[in-house]
Amino acid sequence: MSTEFAVITPEMPVDVASAKLIQKEMLGGPVVDEVGRLVGWISEQECLQVTVQVVYYNQRVATVRDIMRTDVLTVSPNDHPLDLAQQMLSKPPKPKNYPVVDRHGKVIGVISRRHVLKMLLRKMTEQSKKPA
Repeated sequence: MSTEFAVITPEMPVDVASAKLIQKEMLGGPVVDEVGRLVGWISEQECLQVTVQVVYYNQRVATVRDIMRTDVLTVSPNDHPLDLAQQMLSKPPKPKNYPVVDRHGKVIGVISRRHVLKMLLRKMTEQSKKPA
């Protein structure tokens, strides 16, 4: 899990949110309210669509609230890596990144497929070192 994620708010212009995602090298990020609770998710794809309109048509069209998804799949900090992997592999295709939220709905991090894969590989290494 990464605790260094882009902090994005619903009122933020999409170009500012895009810059924050790029700065943190994230494919998407959680949209949070004033106390850090999850209210949505915005991805590079949504940002790209709006940015094309701005550049091509010279139209400043949206805030994050206008384009964010509100049906966001989340994970808990206590979820087991195998459970996360199964969730990520289930059909239909699931997101590549998930906000990690505490029991109050506050975002404490973002976890990606790469994070889960690293955890599983680390577990495999640990198991291979155990005496038979």
